[in-house]
Amino acid sequence: MARSAEQSSKGVHVSKEPLDTPPMAIHTLGDEVLRTPAKRIGKVDESVRELARQMLLSMYAAKGIGLAAPQVGVHQQLLVIDLDLENPATPPMVLINPEITAEGGSICTYEEGCLSIPGVYLDVVRPSVVEVSYRCEMGRSRRLKADGLLARCILHEMDHLNGVLFVDRVSDGASLEEGLKEKGFDRAHVRSLL
Repeated sequence: MARSAEQSSKGVHVSKEPLDTPPMAIHTLGDEVLRTPAKRIGKVDESVRELARQMLLSMYAAKGIGLAAPQVGVHQQLLVIDLDLENPATPPMVLINPEITAEGGSICTYEEGCLSIPGVYLDVVRPSVVEVSYRCEMGRSRRLKADGLLARCILHEMDHLNGVLFVDRVSDGASLEEGLKEKGFDRAHVRSLL
């Protein structure tokens, strides 16, 4: 999931034009790699920035707005988000070792999708406001208060760092069953949190 904020991403600038062949494969529901919790990144260096670049290129190729490292088989706490895909001047967000420091606002229901479960869109209940602390791609500590789609995207992508997928949060069992079956996914791979 995702969209953009006021973050400078000079260290990870890539073209937003979708590539025909993304540099990294995005794992899908049923692949156990998606259920493995990610580890904190000890040192933010060029290898981390290169991973973020490869993730962004893969995300843009899939026409997504957010991607977490576990989705490409890398168990590190790294998220990339870009809610402004149409504007090359808007930099993407890179969140390293993100931590939720507060949640608030109203609790709202909104349809979510995921690059790891392509074609499936279902309602998920989440807080409308989130505060997060993280390191940027240059290793500096940052704080961000987000609402709306950006808050939802951050929460969605952070779930991936803990081996949680959005379908685990879907309360409507019939819609979940139907949505997964229609796209060829097995409900047995859902680990309901409700």
